[in-house]
Amino acid sequence: MQKNTVLCTFALLMASSTAMAQSSVTISGTADVYVGSIQYAGTERQGKVGSGGLTTSWLGFSGTEDLGNGLKAGFAFGSFLRLDSGSPGRFNGDTVYARDANVSLRGDFGGIKLGRSSAPNFGPSLQVNPFGVSFTFSPLIQHMDMNSVPGYTRTAQADTGWSNQVVYSTPKLLGGLTLNLHYQFSNLPDAQDSKRNVAISGSFSQGPLSLAGFYEQAELTNPNVNARPFQTSDWMLGGSYDFQVVKAFLSYGAAEDMAAIDDEADTVQAGVSIPVGAGKFLASYAQTGYQLPATPEQTRKTLTLGYDHALSKRTDVYAIVMHDRFTGTDSGTSYAVGLRHHF
Repeated sequence: MQKNTVLCTFALLMASSTAMAQSSVTISGTADVYVGSIQYAGTERQGKVGSGGLTTSWLGFSGTEDLGNGLKAGFAFGSFLRLDSGSPGRFNGDTVYARDANVSLRGDFGGIKLGRSSAPNFGPSLQVNPFGVSFTFSPLIQHMDMNSVPGYTRTAQADTGWSNQVVYSTPKLLGGLTLNLHYQFSNLPDAQDSKRNVAISGSFSQGPLSLAGFYEQAELTNPNVNARPFQTSDWMLGGSYDFQVVKAFLSYGAAEDMAAIDDEADTVQAGVSIPVGAGKFLASYAQTGYQLPATPEQTRKTLTLGYDHALSKRTDVYAIVMHDRFTGTDSGTSYAVGLRHHF
């Protein structure tokens, strides 16, 4: 009898262990704070302690469950944080779970994700520039996603995350290609219910070569969803190649109908990442030609140089210099040093 009890207990423990191995919940995030003197073109200089020098600080919860037969369910909840003040969100009025709020299902067919998740422009833009997801110092991200300079209009008007979104991702194709189809519902009443954002994005990776791109049409704003007065569109193609002694980056994109009907812009970006000791030297240059109807073209030029030094696999320190120019305004130069920790 005692032997049977021990065997039953062992069997239950094994079953419990198996069930736990089939599902998991992870707490993760990034804490990134810098101190520096920040001046974009046409703005006043500001000495500050800022949050998110190389990566926007965030905290998230995610999990997966193995349903068997190659099928997995998942969820993700993620919030942005401003560590300089302890405030939630990227800005006042940002949604609570602006980074992620979704459920997903993956299998041999690919994957389906429902809820708020990355916009089609986000993943490709960080893959093709050496400063990645830096909304403070990456020239490409500054030109695409930020209105830091008076008179300049960002080229990606629909934000880097879309609410009310359905995303279908293909399995790996042609040895390394993945495509994503994006559709955002407005969830707005009456006539505005027909407004939507649609897009396709994709990436390819094989050996030292990486390629990425997107095309999107947007009739909705994010993260707070409202109808735009007219549809805007933008696209980008780019890639990187790792030569070991240097990793080179290049991208080109264009946009139209951003702030006004028939305005247009095109952006070229080039950069390098060079391993140096326990870190890497980073350099990136972006140039955007921006034109409103019946006006001369304006040009924004941004150059950023930096060094990112790894203290461990999860912690690094960095130093940045950025110079920013825009037609008709005074140029600005920023300096900063920062500390970033992933968990």
